[in-house]
Amino acid sequence: GNNPIVLAIPRPEGAIVIDMAMSQYSYGALETHRKKGERLAVPGGFDSVGALTDDPAAIEASGRPLPIGYWKGSALSVALDLIAAGLSDGDATCTIPGDPLLERSLSQVFIAIKPFSPAFLATVTEQTIAHLHASPAAQGTAVRYPGERTLETRRENRTLGIPVDRGVWQTILDAIGM
Repeated sequence: GNNPIVLAIPRPEGAIVIDMAMSQYSYGALETHRKKGERLAVPGGFDSVGALTDDPAAIEASGRPLPIGYWKGSALSVALDLIAAGLSDGDATCTIPGDPLLERSLSQVFIAIKPFSPAFLATVTEQTIAHLHASPAAQGTAVRYPGERTLETRRENRTLGIPVDRGVWQTILDAIGM
């Protein structure tokens, strides 16, 4: 597993949200790139012989995604796994079976923290967003805050509908006999 982490800072215009795997690419992102026949923008894991690769199918086959931050990300993933197992009395990644149908007792921890001063947090949040938006960007793209693209996608999906992969949709139709 890659011990995903989610952090959110609420705000009326839409929360700042980090929802990420502890690997360079989540398994969902690898699957999406593979289905589109796309290579990854940067190496995302290792192939079956241990070579670093940008081929999502090779990474899925080896089960060896590259941890974010290399050894630091790997260490953070192990620590988060042990903290979640300890706080939830659930399974650590090493005890979860490889077959998803046999998974049980997965460790999940949810912690909500009320800020000392919601007004201060709101002010500093807006200042941070303004600072990020004013920052120079690489390759002419805009600098975004965490979750900004998701909010844009949500607005677009509410207007245009939610895009669904044709293969996935066909699998659903087949499963329900349509």
